[in-house]
Amino acid sequence: MSTGKLRMGMVGGGEGAFIGEVHRMASRLDGRIELVCGAFSSDEKRSKKSGKALGFPADRVYGSYEEMFKAEAALPEEERMQFVSIVTPNVTHFPVAKAALSKGFHVMSDKPATFTLAEARQLKRLVEKSGLQYGLTHNYTGYPMVKEARDRIQKGKLGDIKKIVVEYPQGWLATDLESTGQKQAGWRTDPARAGISCCMGDIGTHAENLAEYITGLKITEVCADLGTFVPGRKLDDDGNVLLRFEQGAKGVLHASQISVGEENGLNIRVYGTKGGLKWEQAEPNKLTLYHLNQPLQILTPGGNNSWLSKAALHNCRLPAGHPEAFLEAFANLYRNYADCLHARLAGEKSTKLQQDFPGIDDGVRGMAFIETVVKSSQSKQKWLKMPKV
Repeated sequence: MSTGKLRMGMVGGGEGAFIGEVHRMASRLDGRIELVCGAFSSDEKRSKKSGKALGFPADRVYGSYEEMFKAEAALPEEERMQFVSIVTPNVTHFPVAKAALSKGFHVMSDKPATFTLAEARQLKRLVEKSGLQYGLTHNYTGYPMVKEARDRIQKGKLGDIKKIVVEYPQGWLATDLESTGQKQAGWRTDPARAGISCCMGDIGTHAENLAEYITGLKITEVCADLGTFVPGRKLDDDGNVLLRFEQGAKGVLHASQISVGEENGLNIRVYGTKGGLKWEQAEPNKLTLYHLNQPLQILTPGGNNSWLSKAALHNCRLPAGHPEAFLEAFANLYRNYADCLHARLAGEKSTKLQQDFPGIDDGVRGMAFIETVVKSSQSKQKWLKMPKV
């Protein structure tokens, strides 16, 4: 373990899980992080089985996160894990993060940050009190062309932002998939594990986060209409939200998991007084720019494309013409997180580019969005204000 890499532990992500392996691949892509231990399931036997399949020694595979944090904290400083990656269902994000922070471990968590807004606010206080580093994997912010879009808006190249349209259609829950025993459908549609929302909590928050990240504008009010189309389902599987942003911008957010034939159709369009832009996750290496009275322009990533912003170039891994996509974008968050943590541990200051990954404030914003959208949909009042966070 004397590789100089940051030592990561993982909670969740065992057999049958999807996102755990994505986190493992993303974290190791740049050679800055080594996964050294894990509590891969809340069931001890399944955790041990998953750890064995992943090649871990038996003494670094634990039956619970409580056991792992206690045992790892007792190890010599040069051996114990330094941060934990949380890849469990929503209901356990807060207790795991809280326990990790209490033992002095930094945290990287899958989204949403917590189960409720109250928990998110409490977690923010715990993070600030501990002085430890917290990251949240809103992975779509890691794409180079998303960084480029953000930079251009920050520099005023689109003028004053007036209209934002963001969509995330999927079709995988168009049927009662949860009744078949499918693990991912099972917990996402279960209020006891997912929270008060399925569709908006799972993918609507990605759309919300992307809109706020790219434009730099916060959502101030929402008018929502959520729906549940599959009979017997307890949570929403579709939703439409009108948005009001800071500085007078207005927008529309649509998220759906019953849009038959759609895969992961996240896309965003932003329009200002000087121009507009469009980015689609299905074609992540293309950023379309619109200009007043001029032809449209298409930008592509590449470490040798000197006309791109510093933010985009910092997150490009390959020369132009070589596609970079989902795993690389996910890995950009882990790399930036790792660079900041390396600097922190060395008593050095990280750069602004390294600090560009979602954190606890994004987590609180996400939970505020979920709760406000659900309340708006259930209310007879047309518009509800987003709470201050």
